[in-house]
Amino acid sequence: MDINSISEALKLIEDFDSDPNHSKDKEFLFTEALEYLIHETGDPEYMFQLGGFYYDRKRFDLALKYYEAAAEKGNLDAINGLGYIWYYGRTGAVDYEKAFRYYSQAAEMGNLNSEVKVADMYKNGYFVQKDYNKYKSMIRSLYTQVKDAKYLGEPLPEVFTRLSRICREEGDSPTAVELLQYARPFLEQRMMANPFFGTLNQIKWLINDLYSMVDLDSDYFGLYDLFWLLKEPKKVRFLYEEKYHQVEAVTAEPEPEICFDGKWFRTCADFLAKAEIDGERLTAVYDELYNFEVI
Repeated sequence: MDINSISEALKLIEDFDSDPNHSKDKEFLFTEALEYLIHETGDPEYMFQLGGFYYDRKRFDLALKYYEAAAEKGNLDAINGLGYIWYYGRTGAVDYEKAFRYYSQAAEMGNLNSEVKVADMYKNGYFVQKDYNKYKSMIRSLYTQVKDAKYLGEPLPEVFTRLSRICREEGDSPTAVELLQYARPFLEQRMMANPFFGTLNQIKWLINDLYSMVDLDSDYFGLYDLFWLLKEPKKVRFLYEEKYHQVEAVTAEPEPEICFDGKWFRTCADFLAKAEIDGERLTAVYDELYNFEVI
């Protein structure tokens, strides 16, 4: 399909964004529309958007290409994105010097997500000298900036989970638990909107931290509590639209394999990332799943 106008390209992008079930053809048209807009307008926001598309799909070489193009034009989100690429070595090589440079630049421009990562680098001694007190001070400062956050993109969960561990280390477990419980729905809502692998990892870490301090209520739990429950062989069922569905952890190493409604998944994380009911991702309808019980 040839794209002949900016309005046509924008309509293709709008159609893609409004449809959570993307076919390969729709993904192709989406990328073609963004390429057209980049060529016609030179707008770095379209470069960042295309880079983000490739990042979500773990095509990090292409994410790097478009993030770099957008960063050269001063796009703040792309500069932050380059920090993530080099911090985690997404293209095959970790480079903490580049990560620190990009994160620091984005933080100075007001990106709080980047400021969180700069704090992490002081905690871990990546490129900079390890300074745990500086890390704690930065996280506490960030807490005052995000504690009233309303938008899913704000780094409230990132700050609250880190501050929770600090509080726990200092002997304040009640506050540590409270911070995790407050952060949890932010991450669940993010997964509903976009099943990003990084968000799912954050939920897994939060769940593990939470239930290392408090007992899970076996009479009242939800989808993401399966991270904790399915660490060992166990069967759980739940209702969706008045129909029962069953998930089972089966003995295997190093993690139990998961069987859900007759379909197999390598791990609980794999199950939560991919499992569907009637074409709907479980993570997209998690708040419509109910009556969870161990059987």
